Amino acid sequence: MAHSVEMRYICGMNKIDLKHLAGYQQDFALWSAEQASLIRSGTLNKVDLENVAEEIESVGNSERYEIDSRMEILLQHLLKWQFQPAKRKNGWKGSIVEQRIRIARVIKRSPSLHNYPAENLEGSFVIGRNAAVTDTQLPEATFPETCPYTIEQILDPDFLPGGN
Repeated sequence: MAHSVEMRYICGMNKIDLKHLAGYQQDFALWSAEQASLIRSGTLNKVDLENVAEEIESVGNSERYEIDSRMEILLQHLLKWQFQPAKRKNGWKGSIVEQRIRIARVIKRSPSLHNYPAENLEGSFVIGRNAAVTDTQLPEATFPETCPYTIEQILDPDFLPGGN
């Protein structure tokens, strides 16, 4: 469907003027709305292909970042649960459950990331361990240098190191 350059599209609450498209660096929200409108209308010759492609890639990367972040928190709380049994809190257990659920949701949305938690376990463990050391103020030597849990244990909804 061809459109004249002067034609305006309505996208949400924004009127999109094809003569004066927003720049990627100037107004990201408007740029995003304009690019989506251009694609939907078939006005592909006006689409900022390079930046659209970059943004699509970043969506996939954000799924990876979310898994990384969730894994780091999960490992932090598993370590605290195991190595500070006298100070166990329901909040740690709740966080452990929440992180597992949220990781599973990301993987359900993006099944290609099924192996990602295992592939990045070493890096996630380093950050989770450092956070556990900081939070507990226990000597760093208290915690193992490598992850003492398998990926299956980490993601298992029923696993808690040292019991409930």
